[in-house]
Amino acid sequence: MLKRIVLATAITCFLFSKETHAQKFDLSRLYLQQKLEVVNRKASISIENKKQFVHLSEEEGEGLLWLPIKNFSNGEIVIMMRGKDVPQRSFIGIAFHGKNNETYDAVYCRPFNFHAQDSVRRIHAIQYISHPTFTWKKLREEQNAQFEKEIPNAPDPNGWFTLKLVIDEDLILAYINNNKTEVLKVRKLQENYTGKIGIFMGDGSGGDFEYIKIKNN
Repeated sequence: MLKRIVLATAITCFLFSKETHAQKFDLSRLYLQQKLEVVNRKASISIENKKQFVHLSEEEGEGLLWLPIKNFSNGEIVIMMRGKDVPQRSFIGIAFHGKNNETYDAVYCRPFNFHAQDSVRRIHAIQYISHPTFTWKKLREEQNAQFEKEIPNAPDPNGWFTLKLVIDEDLILAYINNNKTEVLKVRKLQENYTGKIGIFMGDGSGGDFEYIKIKNN
């Protein structure tokens, strides 16, 4: 009898532990609770087809929206987001391992390149950066096509889609929607292995963001 109780307790603790490692953050709820840190953008709540989400304005310079998470290291991050098919006005993605508003890694999408007729533009559909040193411009000039790729079977550039990052020490994999094959595989360029999680927006870009799911390893 005692062995059964111990076994049941162990199973319960294991399941609870695994469950607490995965969290889903409703961004509009966090915004209303004033738990989001908005950097160089204006945030507002929008509702469309019964979906409530955070809308971030288009502003000059890069923007960030930090979650109340300070020590993410390894695991998975999934964001539900929407950009638009307007050249140079839609750079949206995930910032992670953030130290401050200048030092962080990010993987972001350029929806306006998803279905571009120009093949060169298509290979710029998804990008990894590591600020402040490794900007997209520096990486493109010095290591072209290594840190940005095309997205096969890319989603609607004006529609909602998910970006998932799997981070394991210095290895970063990126997935779009429910695809099981990564669209980007890179090695981290700077040795900051823990920090904040948030939303990244490139120069002149805004976007719509519904939720972020985080699973710690």
